[in-house]
Amino acid sequence: MEDAVRLRLLEGLLKGLDEGVHIIDANGMTVYYNRKMADIEGMRPEDVIGKRIEDVFTFPDAAGSTLLQAVRLRLARENVKQTYFNQSGKAITTVNRTYPIIADGRVFGAVEIARDVTPVERLQNQLLGQSGVRYTFASIVGSSPVLREVVEQAMRAARTDSSVLIIGETGTGKELFAQSVHAASRRSQGPFVSQNCAAIPDSLMEGLLFGTARGAFTGAVDRPGLLEQADGGTLLLDEVNSLSPPLQAKLLRVLQERAVRRVGELKDRHIDVRILATINEDPLQAIAAGRLREDLYYRLSVVALLIPPLRERKEDIAQLVEVFIEKLNRRFGLAVERMHPTLRQAFLAYDWPGNVRELEHTVEGAMNLLQDERELGLSHVPLHLRRKLERALQVNASPEAPAGVGADRKHDMLAAWDETSGARGDAADEGTQGMDFASRTRDERVASRVGTWRERVQQAERQILMEVLARHGGNVSATARELGLSRQNLQYWLRELAVDPAVYRK
Repeated sequence: MEDAVRLRLLEGLLKGLDEGVHIIDANGMTVYYNRKMADIEGMRPEDVIGKRIEDVFTFPDAAGSTLLQAVRLRLARENVKQTYFNQSGKAITTVNRTYPIIADGRVFGAVEIARDVTPVERLQNQLLGQSGVRYTFASIVGSSPVLREVVEQAMRAARTDSSVLIIGETGTGKELFAQSVHAASRRSQGPFVSQNCAAIPDSLMEGLLFGTARGAFTGAVDRPGLLEQADGGTLLLDEVNSLSPPLQAKLLRVLQERAVRRVGELKDRHIDVRILATINEDPLQAIAAGRLREDLYYRLSVVALLIPPLRERKEDIAQLVEVFIEKLNRRFGLAVERMHPTLRQAFLAYDWPGNVRELEHTVEGAMNLLQDERELGLSHVPLHLRRKLERALQVNASPEAPAGVGADRKHDMLAAWDETSGARGDAADEGTQGMDFASRTRDERVASRVGTWRERVQQAERQILMEVLARHGGNVSATARELGLSRQNLQYWLRELAVDPAVYRK
């Protein structure tokens, strides 16, 4: 009797929820389906209960229903977006929390709690389709602290109209961040215009960017440039350091005057455009090399976003691979469910110089070689990529370089430090606390340390920072220049290694 009362209370609670609840048994048969779920899916409970879920709904994703995935994989998943169709062909988009029901080692079914986002998805697709944007902040995959910090900065930047300079290596997702800033801004319903400055010859770039007036040159017609086309919205200049100095000067004038003058025309046209720009190198090095005007840099970098390379957020790799597998399952009609542990270790060992783009291409190449396997393994990776991953595994398997450390990058840093230290001789001062770090060989230094390889490397990096800071009296900018780092990168390493520049200020 007590169990029956509890069951009725539970059923009453589920009926009153403002979220959909759908429960299936181990065979995929619906055993419970609340009224809210029926409203979300446009179905009658009697048309769903007692039937297999795949006989009632169509799931375009090759992996199928998230409920069936929970039964098959015995895995709970939270906040997974799923789009599918009911029997009338109506598209439904929900965000689901799905849990397998397991007792005594047996799977009895799965329960799913769903939130309807169909109207939001439809409106977002309409707005993004109008503006030319495919990505939002929800598209950024990863939960590592270093990535989430940049996402939070970008979200704050989206609230204003200030120019943003997005700094990051090739393949880190700079345009993803740019589109997300636009999509979250008050300009989201305006145009989003993007141009890779390195893709167009300089002779054509001026007319493309600023527009042309009829008769300006042979064959010239009245044509608005990208700046005018982006009026009321956002213009992204990808690889802005590829623009010639004269074009950079003209762009600077546009930013200052909020007006553009077409090639061959004398009058100014006022525009309302937010400028976002990306650069794939340290901007200070680009300035020193003459590839970026210093005054333009300051005008563009009102907000500067430093996108971390993948090697600095390896905890995001598994999540990224899961997203890529789901996307490629749909495209290729596959049903891959997981990575083999060896492939996961190889992905974590490798330093990914091409960043997220290289990771995605590697997963895509591997899935092209699958037949009907459910597990993605190292043997599926194309040979030229597999060799790189195998070498990374070997390096990280050695006693001197455990997995995940990124030994090649650390070795290069120490080797570069040896060169500069040797050139300075015995330049170490009292700020190094009496440690003759520069005069000893790298092997001697490392051998004298205790603890793990990671601790040894961190000790070496910390000692480097302490010595250079001491030499420059705690001046962060001067220290960054000597180490070849951006100021923002140096600040990150100071926090990471717990080094306080104030200690060295005189």
